[in-house]
Amino acid sequence: MESTDGNDAKSEQRLKSAAVLKSFMLKSSTESKLNLYDHLSRVLMKVMDEHPDNAVDVIEDVSREVKRGLFEDKQSTLRDLPQTTAAELLAEQQRLLFSRPEEADQEEELMDTPLPNVSEVAFYLEQAGVGLGREEMQRVFLALKQLVESQGLPRCRLWGKILGTESSYIVAEAEYREGEEEEESTEEAAEDEERDVEKEINPLPQSAYRPPPTVPKEALGTGANKFAFYVCKEPGLPWVKLPSVSPAQITGARQIRKFFTGTLDTPIVSYPPFPGNEANYLRAQIARISAGTQVSPQGFYQAGEEEGDEEDEAPRDSFEVNPDFEGVPVAEMAESLSTWVHHVQHILQQGCCTWVNLAVKPEDDSNEEGEGEEKEEEPDEPEPEVGPPLLTPLSQDAEMLNIPPWTSKMSSVLTSQHALAVLRSNLWPGAYSYASGKKFENIYVGWGLKYSGEGFSQAVPPLPQKEYPSGPEITEALDPSVEEEQVLKEALEEEQAAQEEKDDTDDPEEEDDDD
Repeated sequence: MESTDGNDAKSEQRLKSAAVLKSFMLKSSTESKLNLYDHLSRVLMKVMDEHPDNAVDVIEDVSREVKRGLFEDKQSTLRDLPQTTAAELLAEQQRLLFSRPEEADQEEELMDTPLPNVSEVAFYLEQAGVGLGREEMQRVFLALKQLVESQGLPRCRLWGKILGTESSYIVAEAEYREGEEEEESTEEAAEDEERDVEKEINPLPQSAYRPPPTVPKEALGTGANKFAFYVCKEPGLPWVKLPSVSPAQITGARQIRKFFTGTLDTPIVSYPPFPGNEANYLRAQIARISAGTQVSPQGFYQAGEEEGDEEDEAPRDSFEVNPDFEGVPVAEMAESLSTWVHHVQHILQQGCCTWVNLAVKPEDDSNEEGEGEEKEEEPDEPEPEVGPPLLTPLSQDAEMLNIPPWTSKMSSVLTSQHALAVLRSNLWPGAYSYASGKKFENIYVGWGLKYSGEGFSQAVPPLPQKEYPSGPEITEALDPSVEEEQVLKEALEEEQAAQEEKDDTDDPEEEDDDD
């Protein structure tokens, strides 16, 4: 009897242990949401069905296959839905460039086009060792065609490509349409409205301070704003028109060095502060590069004859193609810089192409001054700043840090009879020009930064303003204690009493004098 009772107790203990173990094995994992009991059941069923050789050696692999089988459906679903890459999206957008509209007329395509022959330009640039490659140049040509058709531009050409840290800018140069006016920035208009509303609600006293005069922005079609510029990140993406440039932006761009990011609305964080965002900085750099690197063979252009004799003193800002130009020999252009000339106006230190006399006050300011007020002495008339005239030979360009501004060569010395004259700018790395007979072209492919020598030194901040001279009138005194206040009060009372006694003694003497 005792043995049977012991066996029953052991069996009950085993059943309890088995129940505890099973409850433990049925606990689900917090990561895979599976439990050990079901997993071992599936593993044993797989071993019973397959009867693998050396089951003890492959039991780990069987366990791994069982786990993988539970997630097979989800993995296959993810593989059947691949994500579209950025290259595929760009290819879809560029496919529209190669589609020809059904309404296109062949006779219209044979007429004069505002676009240059980009295929021919690409061929010459390839001979010169520069350019964007045949495939990209063809896509750029189709993108320029799309720009001309959408904007109705009278003339358009590929200006170049400015590289950026995240993406690059393809730049197109175009002439303004007749009667085109600059659109006022919505942000500036909103700021003016808010300023007017604040003046009406909270009228504040007007300050007598007048900021120094600013150089006005040049009109569209003149000076640094002679051409309009459009940019896009890749051929097939939308073109964005850059705003016109102001002298303050050109002056600010000369004082800083910033890489482009590829996003036009990126703020420019620099010292000195730049008045604008990356779109304005990009437009200012394009104006500087064009003024310094746009060249042509001497004699291809000639000065315009529309200006009168009265305007001979002013710098010429127009030219026309010389119909009698016969071309300059390539060997001569490769050897002498005097056979190349600038055909874009020089930008003065003011940031514009035509000097503006800031000493002359506008008529509105002069009328506001009262007649009774004394007029300030007018400063001496400043000497006008005059830059080099149009069509100035490159041989007159100044050196920088003992480095010649230009390097000229022939595209090939082996077949010189078919070679081109290639010109490279050392001040603006990435600017190239070529010429062959009556054909020439300029292009820029670079980071949009000017050569600065050994290194760039940022402008030093101005010295801090001096403190107001300290004195007893403005020096802050310590608060007196109660005892000191009491002593001062008694001293003031004694002084007041003495003053009253003195006044009383003086009154009888005055009465005697009256008698």
